[in-house]
Amino acid sequence: MTTVPVPGVTSLIGGGLLAQRERLGLIASNMANADSVATPGSQPFRAMEPVFAAIPAAGRSGVSSVAVAGVVQSAAPPQMKYDPASPFANPKGYVTESNVNPVEQMTDLIDASQSYQSDISILDQNTKLSQTMIQSFVA
Repeated sequence: MTTVPVPGVTSLIGGGLLAQRERLGLIASNMANADSVATPGSQPFRAMEPVFAAIPAAGRSGVSSVAVAGVVQSAAPPQMKYDPASPFANPKGYVTESNVNPVEQMTDLIDASQSYQSDISILDQNTKLSQTMIQSFVA
């Protein structure tokens, strides 16, 4: 698990940014392999999905951060396409393709991008608030 060791809002947002960055990397890998096919007898590429986990706050209730606890393969079945002329076709004429659904991946990409941007906005607002508090003590 990757965590950010800074307390408070920064820790929570930092963990969220790292988790979304890893999610974006998995989406990129899935999209790169969306059109892959398997040779007869081999396994096709399976979409990879992140598993998020809340990291409990030490010594108090609540959550201090979020992390990617692991990566799992999608349970969706591979796609089968009838193409008897393909060198990758099985004896029945079907080609086994990856189970990556490009529409789902693009939806996940939009969601992850918006989550990442929201985390950046919250971090920016937290920084501005901290600067305002420091300036009020100095003045």
